[in-house]
Amino acid sequence: MARNEEKAQSMLNRFITMKQEEKRKPRERRPYLASECRDLADAERWRSEILREIGAKVAEIQNEGLGEHRLRDLNDEINKLLRERGHWERRIVELGGRDYSRSSNAPLMTDLDGNIVAVPNPSGRGPGYRYFGAARKLPGVRELFDKPPETRKRRTRYEIHKRINAGYYGYYDDEDGVLERLEAPAEKRMREEVVTEWHRVERVRREAMKGVVSGEVAAAGGCSGEAAREVLFEGVEEEVEEERKREEEKREREKGEDAGREFVAHVPLPDEKEIERMVLERKKKELLSKYTSDTLLVEQEEAKEMLNVRR
Repeated sequence: MARNEEKAQSMLNRFITMKQEEKRKPRERRPYLASECRDLADAERWRSEILREIGAKVAEIQNEGLGEHRLRDLNDEINKLLRERGHWERRIVELGGRDYSRSSNAPLMTDLDGNIVAVPNPSGRGPGYRYFGAARKLPGVRELFDKPPETRKRRTRYEIHKRINAGYYGYYDDEDGVLERLEAPAEKRMREEVVTEWHRVERVRREAMKGVVSGEVAAAGGCSGEAAREVLFEGVEEEVEEERKREEEKREREKGEDAGREFVAHVPLPDEKEIERMVLERKKKELLSKYTSDTLLVEQEEAKEMLNVRR
Protein backbone atom coordinates (compact mmCIF):
# COMPACT_ATOMS: atom_id res chain seq x y z
CA MET A 1 0.00 0.00 0.00
CA ALA A 2 1.49 3.24 -1.14
CA ARG A 3 1.97 6.15 1.20
CA ASN A 4 0.08 9.45 0.88
CA GLU A 5 3.05 11.30 -0.61
CA GLU A 6 3.34 8.65 -3.32
CA LYS A 7 -0.40 8.90 -4.03
CA ALA A 8 -0.15 12.67 -4.43
CA GLN A 9 2.74 12.28 -6.88
CA SER A 10 0.89 9.78 -9.07
CA MET A 11 0.06 10.79 -12.63
CA LEU A 12 -3.72 10.56 -12.17
CA ASN A 13 -3.82 12.70 -9.09
CA ARG A 14 -1.68 15.39 -10.65
CA PHE A 15 -3.93 15.42 -13.71
CA ILE A 16 -7.10 15.81 -11.62
CA THR A 17 -5.54 18.64 -9.59
CA MET A 18 -4.54 20.47 -12.76
CA LYS A 19 -8.08 20.26 -14.19
CA GLN A 20 -9.57 21.62 -10.95
CA GLU A 21 -7.22 24.60 -10.95
CA GLU A 22 -8.16 25.34 -14.59
CA LYS A 23 -11.86 25.40 -13.69
CA ARG A 24 -11.26 27.62 -10.62
CA LYS A 25 -11.26 31.34 -11.17
CA PRO A 26 -7.98 33.12 -10.71
CA ARG A 27 -7.55 34.45 -7.18
CA GLU A 28 -8.49 38.07 -7.05
CA ARG A 29 -5.96 40.36 -5.44
CA ARG A 30 -7.04 43.05 -2.95
CA PRO A 31 -6.74 46.53 -4.45
CA TYR A 32 -3.84 48.56 -3.21
CA LEU A 33 -6.03 51.64 -2.80
CA ALA A 34 -9.50 51.45 -1.26
CA SER A 35 -10.67 54.23 -3.59
CA GLU A 36 -10.29 51.85 -6.58
CA CYS A 37 -13.17 49.67 -5.31
CA ARG A 38 -16.60 50.58 -6.75
CA ASP A 39 -18.73 47.78 -5.25
CA LEU A 40 -20.00 47.86 -1.65
CA ALA A 41 -20.02 44.05 -1.36
CA ASP A 42 -16.40 43.85 -2.46
CA ALA A 43 -15.43 46.54 0.04
CA GLU A 44 -17.14 44.57 2.83
CA ARG A 45 -15.30 41.40 1.68
CA TRP A 46 -11.90 43.11 1.65
CA ARG A 47 -12.53 44.53 5.11
CA SER A 48 -13.42 41.07 6.42
CA GLU A 49 -10.24 39.66 4.88
CA ILE A 50 -8.17 42.35 6.64
CA LEU A 51 -9.85 41.51 9.94
CA ARG A 52 -8.95 37.83 9.50
CA GLU A 53 -5.33 38.72 8.82
CA ILE A 54 -5.25 40.98 11.88
CA GLY A 55 -6.69 38.20 14.04
CA ALA A 56 -4.12 35.69 12.80
CA LYS A 57 -1.19 38.01 13.38
CA VAL A 58 -2.45 39.07 16.84
CA ALA A 59 -2.65 35.40 17.80
CA GLU A 60 0.87 34.84 16.52
CA ILE A 61 2.36 37.82 18.32
CA GLN A 62 1.30 36.42 21.70
CA ASN A 63 4.24 33.96 21.51
CA GLU A 64 7.15 35.48 23.47
CA GLY A 65 9.64 32.99 22.00
CA LEU A 66 9.55 34.44 18.50
CA GLY A 67 12.39 36.84 19.19
CA GLU A 68 12.60 40.59 19.34
CA HIS A 69 12.98 41.18 15.59
CA ARG A 70 10.04 38.96 14.63
CA LEU A 71 7.83 40.52 17.30
CA ARG A 72 8.64 44.01 16.06
CA ASP A 73 7.91 43.00 12.45
CA LEU A 74 4.56 41.44 13.42
CA ASN A 75 3.61 44.55 15.41
CA ASP A 76 4.47 46.75 12.41
CA GLU A 77 2.34 44.56 10.13
CA ILE A 78 -0.62 44.70 12.52
CA ASN A 79 -0.44 48.50 12.70
CA LYS A 80 -0.28 48.63 8.91
CA LEU A 81 -3.37 46.41 8.60
CA LEU A 82 -5.19 48.60 11.13
CA ARG A 83 -4.53 51.65 9.01
CA GLU A 84 -5.68 49.80 5.91
CA ARG A 85 -8.86 48.70 7.70
CA GLY A 86 -9.59 52.34 8.44
CA HIS A 87 -9.24 53.19 4.72
CA TRP A 88 -11.73 50.46 3.74
CA GLU A 89 -14.20 51.51 6.45
CA ARG A 90 -14.17 55.07 5.18
CA ARG A 91 -14.64 53.74 1.63
CA ILE A 92 -17.64 51.68 2.78
CA VAL A 93 -19.22 54.81 4.25
CA GLU A 94 -18.63 56.63 0.94
CA LEU A 95 -20.36 53.79 -0.93
CA GLY A 96 -23.39 54.06 1.38
CA GLY A 97 -22.59 51.21 3.72
CA ARG A 98 -22.40 50.89 7.50
CA ASP A 99 -20.18 53.20 9.58
CA TYR A 100 -17.99 50.78 11.55
CA SER A 101 -16.06 53.56 13.28
CA ARG A 102 -19.08 54.29 15.52
CA SER A 103 -19.46 50.76 16.82
CA SER A 104 -19.57 50.62 20.65
CA ASN A 105 -17.94 47.20 20.94
CA ALA A 106 -14.43 48.46 20.17
CA PRO A 107 -11.65 46.66 22.08
CA LEU A 108 -9.88 48.53 24.86
CA MET A 109 -6.13 48.98 25.20
CA THR A 110 -4.66 47.37 28.34
CA ASP A 111 -1.23 47.38 29.98
CA LEU A 112 0.82 44.40 31.19
CA ASP A 113 -1.27 44.07 34.36
CA GLY A 114 -4.57 44.04 32.48
CA ASN A 115 -5.54 47.58 33.44
CA ILE A 116 -7.27 49.68 30.81
CA VAL A 117 -4.98 52.34 29.34
CA ALA A 118 -6.55 55.65 28.42
CA VAL A 119 -5.73 56.11 24.72
CA PRO A 120 -7.47 58.52 22.34
CA ASN A 121 -8.72 55.77 19.96
CA PRO A 122 -8.57 52.30 21.55
CA SER A 123 -10.06 50.66 18.44
CA GLY A 124 -6.97 51.57 16.39
CA ARG A 125 -8.86 53.75 13.91
CA GLY A 126 -7.08 56.97 14.85
CA PRO A 127 -3.48 58.06 14.51
CA GLY A 128 -0.80 56.57 16.70
CA TYR A 129 1.29 53.45 17.04
CA ARG A 130 0.06 50.52 19.16
CA TYR A 131 1.70 47.46 20.69
CA PHE A 132 0.14 44.02 20.93
CA GLY A 133 0.88 40.81 22.80
CA ALA A 134 4.50 40.09 23.65
CA ALA A 135 5.61 43.29 21.87
CA ARG A 136 4.55 45.23 24.96
CA LYS A 137 7.29 43.50 26.95
CA LEU A 138 10.13 44.43 24.62
CA PRO A 139 12.93 46.63 25.98
CA GLY A 140 12.04 50.28 25.57
CA VAL A 141 8.33 49.49 25.27
CA ARG A 142 7.68 48.32 28.83
CA GLU A 143 8.63 51.77 30.12
CA LEU A 144 5.85 53.31 28.01
CA PHE A 145 3.21 51.39 29.97
CA ASP A 146 4.69 52.16 33.39
CA LYS A 147 2.74 54.77 35.25
CA PRO A 148 4.77 57.84 36.19
CA PRO A 149 5.09 58.44 39.93
CA GLU A 150 2.40 60.68 41.30
CA THR A 151 3.82 64.06 42.14
CA ARG A 152 1.99 65.64 45.03
CA LYS A 153 1.32 69.24 44.23
CA ARG A 154 2.29 71.58 47.01
CA ARG A 155 -0.67 73.55 48.26
CA THR A 156 -0.48 77.30 48.36
CA ARG A 157 -1.07 79.38 51.47
CA TYR A 158 -4.46 80.45 50.08
CA GLU A 159 -5.61 76.83 49.67
CA ILE A 160 -4.46 75.99 53.20
CA HIS A 161 -6.30 78.91 54.79
CA LYS A 162 -9.38 78.25 52.67
CA ARG A 163 -9.97 74.96 54.53
CA ILE A 164 -9.58 76.51 57.99
CA ASN A 165 -12.83 77.16 59.84
CA ALA A 166 -13.90 77.75 63.43
CA GLY A 167 -13.43 74.06 64.22
CA TYR A 168 -9.71 74.35 63.50
CA TYR A 169 -9.40 76.75 66.46
CA GLY A 170 -11.43 74.50 68.75
CA TYR A 171 -14.67 76.49 68.88
CA TYR A 172 -16.77 73.39 68.12
CA ASP A 173 -15.15 71.13 70.72
CA ASP A 174 -17.82 71.74 73.37
CA GLU A 175 -20.83 71.36 71.10
CA ASP A 176 -20.86 67.56 70.93
CA GLY A 177 -20.44 67.14 74.69
CA VAL A 178 -17.63 64.59 74.41
CA LEU A 179 -14.96 66.91 75.80
CA GLU A 180 -17.18 67.88 78.73
CA ARG A 181 -17.73 64.23 79.72
CA LEU A 182 -14.00 63.55 79.57
CA GLU A 183 -12.93 66.64 81.51
CA ALA A 184 -15.64 66.53 84.19
CA PRO A 185 -13.92 63.86 86.39
CA ALA A 186 -10.55 65.63 86.21
CA GLU A 187 -12.12 69.00 86.97
CA LYS A 188 -13.96 67.56 89.99
CA ARG A 189 -10.80 65.93 91.31
CA MET A 190 -8.75 69.13 90.96
CA ARG A 191 -11.48 71.17 92.63
CA GLU A 192 -11.60 68.77 95.60
CA GLU A 193 -7.82 68.93 95.97
CA VAL A 194 -7.84 72.73 96.03
CA VAL A 195 -10.69 72.88 98.56
CA THR A 196 -9.02 70.27 100.78
CA GLU A 197 -5.73 72.17 100.74
CA TRP A 198 -7.49 75.44 101.61
CA HIS A 199 -9.29 73.82 104.59
CA ARG A 200 -6.02 72.31 105.81
CA VAL A 201 -4.17 75.64 105.71
CA GLU A 202 -7.08 77.43 107.38
CA ARG A 203 -7.25 74.83 110.16
CA VAL A 204 -3.49 75.08 110.76
CA ARG A 205 -3.72 78.85 110.91
CA ARG A 206 -6.54 78.80 113.43
CA GLU A 207 -4.76 76.31 115.69
CA ALA A 208 -1.59 78.42 115.65
CA MET A 209 -3.47 81.66 116.37
CA LYS A 210 -4.88 80.38 119.68
CA GLY A 211 -1.76 80.84 121.86
CA VAL A 212 0.80 82.70 119.76
CA VAL A 213 1.58 86.40 119.84
CA SER A 214 1.40 88.28 116.55
CA GLY A 215 4.60 88.04 114.50
CA GLU A 216 5.92 84.80 116.08
CA VAL A 217 6.40 81.50 114.31
CA ALA A 218 3.95 78.74 115.25
CA ALA A 219 3.92 75.01 114.48
CA ALA A 220 0.76 72.92 114.33
CA GLY A 221 -0.24 69.51 113.00
CA GLY A 222 -2.20 69.30 109.78
CA CYS A 223 -5.04 67.00 108.85
CA SER A 224 -2.59 64.27 107.86
CA GLY A 225 -0.36 64.70 110.94
CA GLU A 226 2.37 66.57 109.06
CA ALA A 227 3.87 69.73 110.61
CA ALA A 228 3.01 73.04 109.07
CA ARG A 229 4.88 76.26 109.77
CA GLU A 230 3.20 79.58 109.35
CA VAL A 231 4.07 83.17 110.34
CA LEU A 232 1.09 85.02 111.70
CA PHE A 233 0.74 88.56 110.40
CA GLU A 234 -2.09 89.76 112.63
CA GLY A 235 -1.63 93.47 113.21
CA VAL A 236 1.59 93.60 111.15
CA GLU A 237 0.06 95.85 108.54
CA GLU A 238 -0.59 98.61 111.11
CA GLU A 239 2.99 98.37 112.43
CA VAL A 240 4.45 98.53 108.97
CA GLU A 241 2.32 101.54 108.12
CA GLU A 242 3.43 103.35 111.30
CA GLU A 243 7.10 102.55 110.59
CA ARG A 244 6.75 103.90 107.07
CA LYS A 245 5.23 107.14 108.38
CA ARG A 246 8.06 107.59 110.90
CA GLU A 247 10.69 107.09 108.18
CA GLU A 248 9.00 109.66 105.92
CA GLU A 249 8.82 112.23 108.73
CA LYS A 250 12.51 111.67 109.54
CA ARG A 251 13.47 112.11 105.90
CA GLU A 252 11.47 115.35 105.65
CA ARG A 253 13.12 116.74 108.81
CA GLU A 254 16.57 115.98 107.40
CA LYS A 255 15.71 117.78 104.19
CA GLY A 256 14.44 120.78 106.14
CA GLU A 257 17.60 120.96 108.22
CA ASP A 258 19.78 120.81 105.14
CA ALA A 259 17.78 123.57 103.49
CA GLY A 260 18.05 125.79 106.58
CA ARG A 261 21.83 125.75 106.68
CA GLU A 262 23.76 128.47 104.79
CA PHE A 263 26.50 127.38 102.43
CA VAL A 264 29.69 129.42 102.89
CA ALA A 265 32.23 129.35 100.02
CA HIS A 266 35.82 130.24 100.94
CA VAL A 267 36.95 130.43 97.28
CA PRO A 268 35.30 132.23 94.32
CA LEU A 269 33.03 129.91 92.33
CA PRO A 270 32.21 130.37 88.61
CA ASP A 271 28.65 130.86 87.52
CA GLU A 272 26.85 128.81 84.88
CA LYS A 273 27.88 131.03 81.96
CA GLU A 274 31.51 130.87 82.99
CA ILE A 275 31.36 127.09 83.23
CA GLU A 276 29.83 126.87 79.74
CA ARG A 277 32.56 129.14 78.35
CA MET A 278 35.29 127.01 79.94
CA VAL A 279 33.79 123.80 78.57
CA LEU A 280 33.49 125.28 75.08
CA GLU A 281 37.09 126.50 75.23
CA ARG A 282 38.29 123.08 76.24
CA LYS A 283 36.44 121.42 73.36
CA LYS A 284 37.98 123.91 70.92
CA LYS A 285 41.44 123.10 72.19
CA GLU A 286 40.82 119.39 71.79
CA LEU A 287 39.65 119.85 68.17
CA LEU A 288 42.62 122.09 67.35
CA SER A 289 45.06 119.63 68.85
CA LYS A 290 43.44 116.87 66.80
CA TYR A 291 43.44 118.59 63.41
CA THR A 292 46.36 121.11 63.66
CA SER A 293 50.09 120.83 64.27
CA ASP A 294 52.03 122.02 67.31
CA THR A 295 53.76 124.77 65.30
CA LEU A 296 50.43 126.25 64.27
CA LEU A 297 49.22 126.25 67.87
CA VAL A 298 52.36 128.09 69.01
CA GLU A 299 51.93 130.71 66.28
CA GLN A 300 48.30 131.13 67.27
CA GLU A 301 49.24 131.72 70.92
CA GLU A 302 51.88 134.30 69.92
CA ALA A 303 49.34 136.13 67.79
CA LYS A 304 46.91 136.27 70.69
CA GLU A 305 49.60 137.71 73.00
CA MET A 306 50.50 140.37 70.46
CA LEU A 307 46.83 141.33 70.02
CA ASN A 308 46.26 141.13 73.79
CA VAL A 309 43.47 138.53 73.33
CA ARG A 310 42.74 136.61 76.49
CA ARG A 311 40.29 134.16 75.09
